[in-house]
Amino acid sequence: MSKVIGTDNAKHYTWGEVCDGWHLAATKGLSVIQERVPPGAKEVKHFHHVAEQFFYILEGEACLEVDGETLTLHSGQGVHVSANTSHQLKNISNQVLTMLVISTPPSHGDRTIVSDES
Repeated sequence: MSKVIGTDNAKHYTWGEVCDGWHLAATKGLSVIQERVPPGAKEVKHFHHVAEQFFYILEGEACLEVDGETLTLHSGQGVHVSANTSHQLKNISNQVLTMLVISTPPSHGDRTIVSDES
């Protein structure tokens, strides 16, 4: 049965001590997460062995390093990250970043840290 879902009724979790995530869709083959990343927050550089991801910016600006290339993404823009490709998301702006992270298959449990620096 289909149900309307949003941040008000989705399963919530925190990451990086200050960031929020809401599972909007979580199936065996698909994960859609809305994330809130405060100014200055970042994730560790990592890659996924199996999962590929699409990062789509809803509000704010993201700095996404993908395989050594730094990309700046603004509201209404996105980028695809293939499996086995190192990446690191940062919010270097002074505004909250809100985005969707779409993974297939789901990326939880499929992460290898490359570096916790940068």
